[in-house]
Amino acid sequence: MINTKNIDTKAFFEDARKEIIISIERKKLLTDIAQSIVNEYEDREKINLNFICTHNSRRSQFAQVWSFYAIEYFNLRNIFAYSGGTETTAFHRNTVKSLQKTGFNFNIVDFSHQNPRYLITFKGSKKSILGFSKIYDHPNNSYPYIAITTCNNADENCPFIPDAITRFHLPYSDPKNFDNTDLVSENYLNTSKNIACEVFFIFEFIKKEIDSLTSELF
Repeated sequence: MINTKNIDTKAFFEDARKEIIISIERKKLLTDIAQSIVNEYEDREKINLNFICTHNSRRSQFAQVWSFYAIEYFNLRNIFAYSGGTETTAFHRNTVKSLQKTGFNFNIVDFSHQNPRYLITFKGSKKSILGFSKIYDHPNNSYPYIAITTCNNADENCPFIPDAITRFHLPYSDPKNFDNTDLVSENYLNTSKNIACEVFFIFEFIKKEIDSLTSELF
């Protein structure tokens, strides 16, 4: 296990939602994503989310890990988060370090200098996820899925995704731009916080809608 001085995961997640102001336009997009998940939830036994970015190294990994956390935080069942890229690189070490600082545990289960695999958990977690860089249609990613692309280039540059139930473009700035600078830690944490905030918004909406649907049945 790799250890680091941690920030409490729950506090970071909740503070991200409280502290970051989401624009009206962005809230509309996040609500559309959340509503699509709710709609599919009503019709399927389980829902898969696949966060996709070119290298599956930074933003898509942040989104998968925070969604993994949110699913348990909001006590949701049968929703699963995955990630992938259009090419395989590695779960970037700065992404790993940033998530470790917010309390996630990374156990190396398959070491490779090129692309190690980590079993990811957090304090009190009942489940774990396997984190590594992979192509978006890798066998580890269950399908069909709702595809959410996270690169900040134009949506039309992203690949055609045949296994997607539907697709959304949710771009984030790339913290890669700060690699090998004195601002690397701060900017990776900022990216993590921005993604955590919006993941909170999405899953809070899902929780409320599902609870409302359930109550109508009784």
